[in-house]
Amino acid sequence: MRLNREVYLEQIRPYYDSDIIKVIVGVRRAGKSILLETIKDELIEKGINPDKIIYLNLEDMDYEYIVDASDLNEEIKARVSGSGKYYIFLDEIQHIKHFEKALASFRASMDVSLFVTGSNSTLLSGELSTLLTGRTVEFEILPFSFYEMKQYYELNKMEWSEDKFYDYLKWGGFPLRFDYKDEGSVSRYITNLYESIVNRDIIGKSKSADKKRFMDISLYILANAGKELSVDNIIEAYGKGHTDISRRTIYNYLERMKKAFLIHGVGRYNIVGKAALSNREKQYAVDTGFRTINTNTLNYEDTFYLENIIYNELRMRGYTVFAGKTYKGEIDFVAVKEGKKCFIQVSYLLASEATIQREFGAYSKITDASPKYVMSLDKVDLSHDGIIHMNIIDFLLRKKDLVIT
Repeated sequence: MRLNREVYLEQIRPYYDSDIIKVIVGVRRAGKSILLETIKDELIEKGINPDKIIYLNLEDMDYEYIVDASDLNEEIKARVSGSGKYYIFLDEIQHIKHFEKALASFRASMDVSLFVTGSNSTLLSGELSTLLTGRTVEFEILPFSFYEMKQYYELNKMEWSEDKFYDYLKWGGFPLRFDYKDEGSVSRYITNLYESIVNRDIIGKSKSADKKRFMDISLYILANAGKELSVDNIIEAYGKGHTDISRRTIYNYLERMKKAFLIHGVGRYNIVGKAALSNREKQYAVDTGFRTINTNTLNYEDTFYLENIIYNELRMRGYTVFAGKTYKGEIDFVAVKEGKKCFIQVSYLLASEATIQREFGAYSKITDASPKYVMSLDKVDLSHDGIIHMNIIDFLLRKKDLVIT
């Protein structure tokens, strides 16, 4: 059964009847099309006549004759008759040349509510942003969170326990991967999905792109997501047994991965100076399954997997996330929302006094009064000295939430 993704629906509902264009973006197979179907159903439930709803999946061969803005304009106008508002859904609109001109025309000449999806982060760049400045609102959809995984299991009457966290940690939350029961099938699905994204959204019809080189380097970046990883590190790692590669090529690959939503760059936040440092970034994977397919063995104590999940959870909840920088050290995350913030340290288990001292001690030189958290998988509450200890699973399942000031 279909899971209604309430965290996104709550964000989009206020715009259902607005003439602002709703732009829904995200990595392929994260659930954008299903979200559109849910929105359509909600509109019908609230009394909208189905005849007033137009839906085009622009990757469907039934619509391959729609090539450019003129074709799209003709198709939509042929379906609009009579008065009243129409609700138009255009799935994977990036395939249509100059689609932004058609959207601007629809909005200017008809009473419509427009919903569009795309799998490329440049959807709102260039001419589209010029034509439609102030007339769009964007929502990024991620694969299932751990809480959504729990909801999906319960909805489909599948056996659930919190121990499923380790499965989620390893294989992530792409919705269709839950159709497969054995790890071999899950691994093949995620590997094939990654290759499909590369072929369709990154390499495409480019004659100059070296697919094998890109695959090698991109999978190395994903396998090391969250770690300190400079361009020089990547060049050195790739250079072992391979031809040389330039810094410009690496930057180009990183940018392509970001545009396809495979990774997100996390800037640094100078806690002492209270400002973002834009020239350095960590990269986190959109889904830990993409890390696993290029990791020979999964060490559950790998804090970077845990960081990756918490980073994606924070973004899904609407936080802007930075990596914290102090005079002599670092804090894993600075989470900011509506001008308020908190600090977060992530650990696997606080299994020794030395680990406790390291994680809690990271805050010793920080005078900022914003809430400070240490997150781990420990079941015992180890909060002390004003620093809050929080169980990671409790946080992900929304049994506890963050306080920000």
